Amino acid sequence: MLFDGYGKGEKAMQHSSWHALIKEQLPEGYFGEINHFMEHVYAQETVYPAKEKVFQALLTTPLEEVKVVILGQDPYHGPGQAQGLSFSVPDNIPAPPSLQNILKELAADIGVKASHDLTAWAEQGVLLLNACLTVPAGKANGHAGQIWEPFTDAVIKVVNNLDRPVVFVLWGAYARKKKVLVTNPQHLIIESAHPSPLSVYRGFWGSKPFSKANTFLTETGQEPIDWLR
Repeated sequence: MLFDGYGKGEKAMQHSSWHALIKEQLPEGYFGEINHFMEHVYAQETVYPAKEKVFQALLTTPLEEVKVVILGQDPYHGPGQAQGLSFSVPDNIPAPPSLQNILKELAADIGVKASHDLTAWAEQGVLLLNACLTVPAGKANGHAGQIWEPFTDAVIKVVNNLDRPVVFVLWGAYARKKKVLVTNPQHLIIESAHPSPLSVYRGFWGSKPFSKANTFLTETGQEPIDWLR
């Protein structure tokens, strides 16, 4: 069983619309390697998010509901921040700098969203996917290159293979490298600089990703996202 023994979140993943199609994209036995990796790292040190939240993006946004993919790099590495959804934090946690800038661009593009928690986006079909699904406490990119990238690349490939148009939002050099996985011409790729304070002035401000995504969804006969929820 995929991720058996890792709580309700991972067990639910076994029966999700993602499971079989992701498995087709990966080498034989790769899920077992993920199980082993998680067992090891969570036993050795503090890791974020909580184990039951690791696959939250896939559990909150079923494949058949995906309209938009927003790709992050890895979870926030501070206490209480990571939710298993890229860029999102609980409302009782201050917005990290990148999220602050995302919300500022949203305000300039469409309007003000009061919440730091982006779960409402995920529930509308926005797949908030990190390339790495875990991170050691206080060590940004601490699990990069160890296990997750083939898995999350497989997720992108599964979405790319859908027979309906999807928006891929790629912020920053790391996310934009994943553009090669989006080969289906019916999809829309929106790319810009990362919302990090280090790069936000290099093309993120004024990029209007939210209105562009909604225009595309409307033009392709889909319901737009209520980004202000």
